[in-house]
Amino acid sequence: MKILTTILLAIGLLTENPVCEQANISVLIRDARTGTVIDEHRSDHVVPPASVMKLLTTGAALEMLGPSFRFTTTLEYTGTIEDGVLKGNLYIRGGCDPSLGNLKGTQAFVYKWVKAIKAAGIRSIQGAVVADLSLLDGDATNPNWLWEDCGNYYAPGIFALNYMSNTLNIVLKSGPVGSVADVIRIEPAYPPLKTINHIRCTEITYDGAYVHGLPYSNERYLTGSVPSNRGQFGVRSDIPNPGWLLATHLTKYLNEAGVTVSEPATFMAERGLDLGVRQLIYEHKSDSLGALIAETNIYSNNLYAESIFRYLGLNYGKPGTIHNSCEVVREFWRLRGVSTKGALIKDGCGLAPQDAVSAETLVQLLQYMNRSKYRDIWLRSLPVSGGEGTLSSLCRGTILEGKIHAKSGTIAGTKNFAGYIDLPDGGQWIFAILVNSAQGKAKNVQTIIQKYLLDVYQSHQ
Repeated sequence: MKILTTILLAIGLLTENPVCEQANISVLIRDARTGTVIDEHRSDHVVPPASVMKLLTTGAALEMLGPSFRFTTTLEYTGTIEDGVLKGNLYIRGGCDPSLGNLKGTQAFVYKWVKAIKAAGIRSIQGAVVADLSLLDGDATNPNWLWEDCGNYYAPGIFALNYMSNTLNIVLKSGPVGSVADVIRIEPAYPPLKTINHIRCTEITYDGAYVHGLPYSNERYLTGSVPSNRGQFGVRSDIPNPGWLLATHLTKYLNEAGVTVSEPATFMAERGLDLGVRQLIYEHKSDSLGALIAETNIYSNNLYAESIFRYLGLNYGKPGTIHNSCEVVREFWRLRGVSTKGALIKDGCGLAPQDAVSAETLVQLLQYMNRSKYRDIWLRSLPVSGGEGTLSSLCRGTILEGKIHAKSGTIAGTKNFAGYIDLPDGGQWIFAILVNSAQGKAKNVQTIIQKYLLDVYQSHQ
């Protein structure tokens, strides 16, 4: 009875706090060994999970594809090679790899491609380098995402060919209060891009600039405010067509290496538009899925999550569609005994405001993964409290530092966590805490959740 009283007081830290008392809250903490419920509040109610949604995507991918799976991008050609001249096109066939030339890596892979092309006996191309995007359908942007997100680096279009993290850096220079910031350059260069700039220099002290635009469109609207008289700084945008940019770069590198290409780079977004049988030149393999999932969860990488999500949809047919991806993920978890009753799956990363899952669903998923043969890889893919990634500030300097492995989800007024808590006796709790539409800022909600976690943890020691 003493423990029960303590628990009731603990849950009140969430439900009766002025910041959260009007919020939509779903909580479940369960002992992994015994199944005993440690604490619960409306655990079967569905709420927007934000980036905690990535657990559904990455868990399904790990189980369906295995940690050693690698995305494949191929170089192919049509036509014939005669006396070193390719009379046809060179194709880059996309396989949904999110990591080609990512911002943490280099462009060295392109030089390997040039070497492979020359090794195939090609010294000149009477045709073009063509980016083949046809593995996925034309819905590069999820229609359930908000307009205010589309065009920003964290909500890029998802293509069969992704490149350089699908991210442009628009370099601005701020001036006096009331002036419009100048666009200095775009990195990497994207010649077709037209920026329509309405970013004002104001007395604010933070970056309040936003980018708006859609895939394949070469117009980007820049809005919002930036601090005045701060010199140059960057605003990150998406790349309208990363496959085309990759084809352009490969064309440039080929010409520089002495392999002349007669036509400018282009792309094909639909199947069946190319003529002739293709011949394989080279297969490029991504890092292992285990490594990509770690990047996805630890740093909450939306591009990686959505690329993996879209690839899973290919299980229902080609080209891959968003609808099929949603159905594949839902059906995967349903068949494994994870309740998806009432759940809404609209994307793979949690950007869609219509996404909704319950604490019960997340805890069941985490229980399943705790029994998986890939359990260790799964745990390593989750950020650790007080460590690297999105949990770096959670419980730092407390007795729970280093003891929580979990995925977080954050939007304005929302803070969610789902994962595992290591216990002193070697056991674990599995938990999900979803707090949506709170009155305070997300960082304030996290402070309340942290106090709640510490209170429950200490009451059971």
